[in-house]
Amino acid sequence: MEVDTQHYDDIIIGGGKAGKTLAPALVADGRKTALIERSLNMIGGGCINIACIPTKTMVASANVANTVRNSAPYGVKTNTPTVNLAEVIQRKRSVVQSAREMNLHNLETALDNNLIIGEARFVAPKTIAVTTTEGNNRLLTAERLFINTGTRPLIPSIPGLTEVEFLTSESIMELEYLPEHLIVLGSGYIGLEFAQMFRRFGSRVTVIGQSEQILSQQDPDIAIAVQTLLEQDGIEFLLKAKVLRVVRVGGASRREASPVENRTGNETILQIQVADRSFSLQGSHLLVAVGRAPNTESLNLAAAGVATDTRGFIQVNDRLETNIPGIWALGDINGGPQYTHISLDDYRIIKANLIDGGDRSTGVDAERLVVRHRLVPSCLFIDPELAHVGLTETEAQQQGYAIRVAKVDASAVPRAKTLGQTDGLLKAIVDTETGRILGCSLLCHEAGEVISTVQMVMQAQMPYTVLRDGVLTHPTMTEGLNILFSKL
Repeated sequence: MEVDTQHYDDIIIGGGKAGKTLAPALVADGRKTALIERSLNMIGGGCINIACIPTKTMVASANVANTVRNSAPYGVKTNTPTVNLAEVIQRKRSVVQSAREMNLHNLETALDNNLIIGEARFVAPKTIAVTTTEGNNRLLTAERLFINTGTRPLIPSIPGLTEVEFLTSESIMELEYLPEHLIVLGSGYIGLEFAQMFRRFGSRVTVIGQSEQILSQQDPDIAIAVQTLLEQDGIEFLLKAKVLRVVRVGGASRREASPVENRTGNETILQIQVADRSFSLQGSHLLVAVGRAPNTESLNLAAAGVATDTRGFIQVNDRLETNIPGIWALGDINGGPQYTHISLDDYRIIKANLIDGGDRSTGVDAERLVVRHRLVPSCLFIDPELAHVGLTETEAQQQGYAIRVAKVDASAVPRAKTLGQTDGLLKAIVDTETGRILGCSLLCHEAGEVISTVQMVMQAQMPYTVLRDGVLTHPTMTEGLNILFSKL
């Protein structure tokens, strides 16, 4: 049966932060635009449905439980908190649902019938076949295409893993009862956030890491400080560990754990090697959190000739163009830093170049004559938060800078004392020759907010003395920057 081909000016595949923001802008520019999203449950993209928003909503519940549990030093006597995980999950679902509905309204308003729910794949460089959720097949062509399909949890090749039940960063957020002993495979951002969260909910937690330190991209002093804080929470760590095999004892084997089953009984055993010692670790639940894999395999990129790297991420230049003219890749799928704020900036690059007549890239903004790669802040939402921007001390040394390093304990900040939030470490790296800040790591209360102040000074290419001598409100956590930069 012949399928009619519909013609568009622009097609966006995937409605993550970049795609959903770009679609209304293209429509406003007079372009006939379609956005294809694989599921109504993913409207708005990964951030609001399976990543940032739901996890931080659950982190908030964990922090409340921790505050109640440790209220006595503040002069507040209370009973030991009881965490009802089903209600935590319900709160998370409510926050996600509200955001999803808002995104759906925005997209329907902008696109009308050109918001298409279904799976897209290339059949030619500028032609897309879509199988809709109703089972219909559609052919769409466009002058320009934008790929914004994001990532999914990476499942490593470990003997026995596919034969047992395990959790991912997505399915663990549907658990409605508390794991007795959660084993977390992975010591990066995702693994550590869930580790602390479930420890504060009441689970025993063991983190297994392959490297000799957690957070392998961070300086050792920062990584050690984070690990020490998490150990004080009662989290156990096994580092430089290799998982040889995973075995399930008791119950039926399934590939991914059901959120509402396995209340008791079924145990997971990991056979682990650390140095020359092998041993078994038994837990009630296994969370696999070793990274993210690109959602490219179902796109049939070969039909378009779009090049990917060895991991499947789409290769782009600094203007986010693929090797095929008229096809761009935005957000996590292009192999850049996997942050929503990067996806948003990818949208800005496309808008500047295709709509506003500008000249913008990940490295150069001709309008402001800035020739440097964009500064990318990050925040690990444990408690206290770890925020970072720019180079680490290790990276600065590797790049040949002459540097000075400032460090101060978070307990030196008056606001931290008033809050009883004195754990942590503030660290900055400064170029000796220019006085400019090369990088900063803040492990302290509200670090994710404070790091933006450092980032703005770095973007303005001002010297560190601006923060050393700035009149900052007392008592705030930002005032800690006065203290930190006075150490240089």
